[in-house]
Amino acid sequence: MDEKSYQDLKRDVWETGLCAGCGACVAVCPADALYFKPGEGSLYPQQSGYCKQATDGVPCGACVAVCPRTAPMGEMLGQYLEITAGRAAFDLPGRQSGGAVTAILLAALERGLIDAVVAVTEDRWTHRPASVVITESEVLVRQAGSRYAWWVPLVAALKEAVVARKYQRIAVIGVPCVAAAVRRMRESDNDLVRPFGRSIRLVIGLFCTESFDYAELVEKVLGREHRIEPWQIERLNVAGKLEVTASGRRLELPLKAIDGCVRPGCRVCTDLTATGADISAGAVGSPDGYTTLIVRTPEGRGFVDAATASGRLALSDEIDLPAIERLAARKRKRGTASTA
Repeated sequence: MDEKSYQDLKRDVWETGLCAGCGACVAVCPADALYFKPGEGSLYPQQSGYCKQATDGVPCGACVAVCPRTAPMGEMLGQYLEITAGRAAFDLPGRQSGGAVTAILLAALERGLIDAVVAVTEDRWTHRPASVVITESEVLVRQAGSRYAWWVPLVAALKEAVVARKYQRIAVIGVPCVAAAVRRMRESDNDLVRPFGRSIRLVIGLFCTESFDYAELVEKVLGREHRIEPWQIERLNVAGKLEVTASGRRLELPLKAIDGCVRPGCRVCTDLTATGADISAGAVGSPDGYTTLIVRTPEGRGFVDAATASGRLALSDEIDLPAIERLAARKRKRGTASTA
């Protein structure tokens, strides 16, 4: 096993501002010694003071093995089989764009291709985010439209899904750092990580320019500066700017205006399209009412085909590839400059 421990992560990732806050290290720590304090926007995980390797000399290295910031980040569009546009072929209230991600997951649950979904949920009144393990179709549909612009240590929920609840066919939905961390889990030869990698059947990565601290953006910027209450927010979209729809009012904020709400670990990220996923999804590059789908692996294609065959997903070949490439290049340039 890897001889490195959390102390290496602390020195090289946490204390240098590189931590993505994805929660992968929390999920795989066999001693449950890493954690994020609930309700706090911690920049990196807390540590209980005990480590199998650092304290007792027992080989581990699981946390280092899965950290997405200890490996090169994906750039531009990455490798893929095809790019298409999709939409849910059924009524889906609350969807953010085309509802294609929910359609793919719903079809997979209904056909038994997966038995659990690790995703982001939010309080419908305050929009405060949290990670969740979903196993029922009705719950999945209700969660459609949850906003992944908020920071959540999503991968940490895999400990509940894999260790506590013993699911064997899990789908994970998350932003690029989440997709990168889960890819490391799937490819790792660390004995403590392998059970996680074997249990993951599908990774859907979401386009992301950056994620935001909930308290900083919702309570301070939108609440205090623009007098928007959390329960008034109907839609948030980040695509070169922040677009907010609240009680029929539309507000557009340049990213510079909310720069203080961005997590430091996002500033170094060069991956817009979640190149570590089986399928990447986002609103950029597709017509209104559709979701752009970048199908990267044969497994990803199989899930798209299953959703189409079941009538849950409708596809279109109308894609604006240059629009995706422009935004990807912009993020790559910004992330590269931050690490120069």
